[in-house]
Amino acid sequence: MFFGEALAIFKQIGDKASEARTIRYIGSAFYQSGKFAEAEKTLRDGMEVLETLRTKLSDANKISIFETQTATYRLLQQVLIAQNKTNEALEISERGRSRAFVELLTSRLSNTNTSQTSQPAVDKPTIALLQKIAKQQNATLVQYSIITDDFKIDGKQQTKESEIYIWVIKPTGEITFRKSDLKPLWQKENTTLAELVTISRKSIGVTERGGIIPEPVKGVNQTKRLQQLHQLLITPIADLLPTKETERVVFIPQSQLFLVPFSALQDEKGKYLIEKHTILTAPSIQVLDLTHKQRIASKKSGIGKGEILVVGNPTMPKIPITDEQLTSLPGAEREAVKIADLLKTQAITGNKATKTAIVQKMLKARIIHFATHGLVDDFKGFGVPGAIAFAPSGEDNGFLTSGEILDLKLNAELIVLSACDTGRGRITGDGVVGLSRSLITAGIPSIVVSLWSVGDDSTSLLMTEFYKNMQQKQDKATALRQAMLTTMKHKNYQSPYHWAAFTLIGEVE
Repeated sequence: MFFGEALAIFKQIGDKASEARTIRYIGSAFYQSGKFAEAEKTLRDGMEVLETLRTKLSDANKISIFETQTATYRLLQQVLIAQNKTNEALEISERGRSRAFVELLTSRLSNTNTSQTSQPAVDKPTIALLQKIAKQQNATLVQYSIITDDFKIDGKQQTKESEIYIWVIKPTGEITFRKSDLKPLWQKENTTLAELVTISRKSIGVTERGGIIPEPVKGVNQTKRLQQLHQLLITPIADLLPTKETERVVFIPQSQLFLVPFSALQDEKGKYLIEKHTILTAPSIQVLDLTHKQRIASKKSGIGKGEILVVGNPTMPKIPITDEQLTSLPGAEREAVKIADLLKTQAITGNKATKTAIVQKMLKARIIHFATHGLVDDFKGFGVPGAIAFAPSGEDNGFLTSGEILDLKLNAELIVLSACDTGRGRITGDGVVGLSRSLITAGIPSIVVSLWSVGDDSTSLLMTEFYKNMQQKQDKATALRQAMLTTMKHKNYQSPYHWAAFTLIGEVE
């Protein structure tokens, strides 16, 4: 009764945000009462209201408002699963992620300005579209959705992660739904999924770039943690993954799962996932479709004729505000020289690698390789975390920020950020907001980024192998996989720390 009255008032005064929130409360009440059909209709109405709120907003504001809206999408998935409508739940899972990103990419591809009031229509992610994308990618797509529920613990109501919903879409279009139970994590181990991901990364050993051999955290069993993540994320769907190691698997994570090194997950026999599969990641299935369209558009505009740009160890700038001097990376310079030699070009290093000079070359480049420092923070207050360090000059402080990258129009087919933490950023309901998102938006369909601070020597080996493999006409995902397998065979680089940090986002060709 109270909710009905409140809803009428919010509609009357035009308070859409409060209207949508009240609709969610009503939908939740129907769901708790087992009235699933009523809950579904109510929540679908609420979702439509939410989506009207995002029109005409800037990208940053869309991301911000989307943070407040994810609960409706999550609850609607639960309602649909309760009715065994697994395909419809997949549509909502896809619709509830990376929407601002999809709208931004769609706008860029149609050459319109995102600040204009008339923006291009964005396709709603229907099952037919998602099946088409899996076929077009010739890959098995694995989509994760983290579900939370309310539980009474010690007499108090608490919201906890309850399950992971997992959908597998095969290139044939066949879709299978599975679940993974998260309750034992906090019931038996008093931990969360986010904490498990963090401790798994620590078990691998995380250190600043500089060639230091990592020391895993004492008392943390690396194999146990990587197997535990495998048990949650891979074991429920292992029978659905391709049997040929050359066939591609694209993981579409959510929330803290963006930080998972999928390549390093281990099965019960201790075998790493990269040994069995060719792996990529993507922020959403629709983003994959849009990077594919980007690649086609780039080819039409003369891709393949551009230069190869390799930068290593620029004269390091100081971080604004803190005035901290970034350390030199001699190993990154050796890496750049070796790769430039392999690609028959000249590496740009030291004080020649200024931000101004490099940005000009980026505009004409076909392949871009940066071996330098990457920063995760939003140190300039642009709201878009991440920056790449170049040599400072009289014109600037040397940092190319994610916000500045968003304004570029790039035609490169591949960029490799051989630096620390370049795949990280601010994790939001819209995915990871940082360097990778900005570079894809700027026009690059394939990006190789790192999930932690990488070591100089092992990275140099891995990257050299990656480009050698590409010269042998291997696609990008296969080339990266083979480079990982080669690196892990080196007696000093067997730990996943040395070879599992890098991930390919986007297109393989």
